Amino acid sequence: MKTAVQKTAIYQKKRPGASRWANKWIQSPQWFMGFGIAVAVCLVVFVLNVVFGRVHPGSTWGLGYGIAAAVLFVGVFLYGVKRRTMKVRALGRAWYYLQFHVYGGTLFLLLMLMHVGFQVPHGVLTWWLWALSLWVVGSGLFGIVLQKWIPTLLAGGVRTEVNYDRIPELVADLQKRGDAVAESADFAVQDFYRKQIAPALAAPQFRPIYFLGIPSGMGGKAKLFASLREMQPAEERIKLDELEELYAAKMDIDAHFTLQRALRGWLYLHVPVSVVALALLGFHIFAVLYY
Repeated sequence: MKTAVQKTAIYQKKRPGASRWANKWIQSPQWFMGFGIAVAVCLVVFVLNVVFGRVHPGSTWGLGYGIAAAVLFVGVFLYGVKRRTMKVRALGRAWYYLQFHVYGGTLFLLLMLMHVGFQVPHGVLTWWLWALSLWVVGSGLFGIVLQKWIPTLLAGGVRTEVNYDRIPELVADLQKRGDAVAESADFAVQDFYRKQIAPALAAPQFRPIYFLGIPSGMGGKAKLFASLREMQPAEERIKLDELEELYAAKMDIDAHFTLQRALRGWLYLHVPVSVVALALLGFHIFAVLYY
């Protein structure tokens, strides 16, 4: 167990003069400032459109918004391409692609809303494209929150670092070791293990409570261990200590299983819908040019 699950050591490099909030949520002040300027320019242009032109997807203004949104939407997919070609250094650092993916995707949503005049479109194709665009950007922003929030929970609440793909193997090892310790213990410890510990060691458990915070210690189980320990001789106390350590390790694994699973599951909410939205965008452009 000790070779597979190691102590966690997390170091966060802080930028001088930056607040803790900025260090956590804003990776690049330059990109954030550029995004803010771009949003301001877009809103100013839309106000001018309202004053001096016609707000409609087919107008010159509306077509401009649509073209810009389409270019950005295609551009944000380059991050996925870069992730699959990490060894090709000529394509540049993945960090720049990620920044464009986040800020460019959000700016795409603004331009798309400007394209339809901040109204819900009536056509079937355009409605689906509008709805999927909202879903894609919304799920993307939700993913950013998860990627910032979950590592913070894990860093502050668990003692170990766990490879998600090895969780079944690690749990099976804990169960095997727990069974071996209990087999050599007296009846009271065996009964306690069978009723209180063995069910937890049987399989990885998804515990939604971990999204609210990972409690320190083992809660009520710690009191049960302490009560039984007081009534046992020294030899049995050593076995209880081993079982308590195994149970604590299993709680850490369950925390990783729950929170890392959420991170992986988020991709299924974001990526497939993004691909469908891109296909609808291509069909929408074809329909506009053809008709």
